[in-house]
Amino acid sequence: MSETEFQLLRGGGVTVALAVALVAQRRSPHARAVGSWRTNGMFWVLDAAVMATACGACACAVARWAEAQGVGLFHSLATPRWVTVLGTIAALDLVSYTWHRANHVVPALWRFHQVHHSDPTFTVSTAMRFHPGELLLSLPLRLVAVAAVGASPAAVVVFEVVFAFVNLFEHGDIDLPHRAERWLGRLCITPALHRLHHSRKPLELNSNFGTVLVVWDRALGTYQPSTSARVVENGLPYPAQANTLAQGMALPFSKTSTARHL
Repeated sequence: MSETEFQLLRGGGVTVALAVALVAQRRSPHARAVGSWRTNGMFWVLDAAVMATACGACACAVARWAEAQGVGLFHSLATPRWVTVLGTIAALDLVSYTWHRANHVVPALWRFHQVHHSDPTFTVSTAMRFHPGELLLSLPLRLVAVAAVGASPAAVVVFEVVFAFVNLFEHGDIDLPHRAERWLGRLCITPALHRLHHSRKPLELNSNFGTVLVVWDRALGTYQPSTSARVVENGLPYPAQANTLAQGMALPFSKTSTARHL
């Protein structure tokens, strides 16, 4: 797989994921929140430009290098392709869980991650609201993980599309039918579970760190149940000005306490 093919597949997958999440949010809204679309959209454009400049398809390049050198777990085990794909999704999702949890524990990392939580609403667009500093800080870990796992380029692009789909969907202002939510919540992070993670209450804020699989939260003691029937007040547990792109970009460098939520 070439880097161009990788980017096209990833871009197409993200586009489809966004469309599906928006349709689900429109057809089954939870709070009918208007959302911070302007600010969040501007963050998305900025993040895309920064990451394209800093990385582009570097995850694909690392995966191709690992494949050529026989580096990484799945290359050493010579596993079938389907095992490599499923294993890559699970392993990289665990890395994402670990990084996400670290962002809530390490004050220096929280300074950047709080921008994501500063959205007073909870809609699909919230999934776009990340400080570029956070994305750049996470990049070395994600690339090392790709090499260590021995993920193929195809497995990486499948993971990134799955990750984008679940990330956009779980940030949606979406209510799921009770039976579907109960079934899906046994495997994946649902909108209700992630909505609780965006609560202003510290105990709820520090729960449900997973993105794709719920097993990491259940196994590592950070799981808190929630359903679409639950009302959650979203935002930071302390006053912070991040209503515009400029305010959000400046927030990590403000005097806002980073310890009040811990």
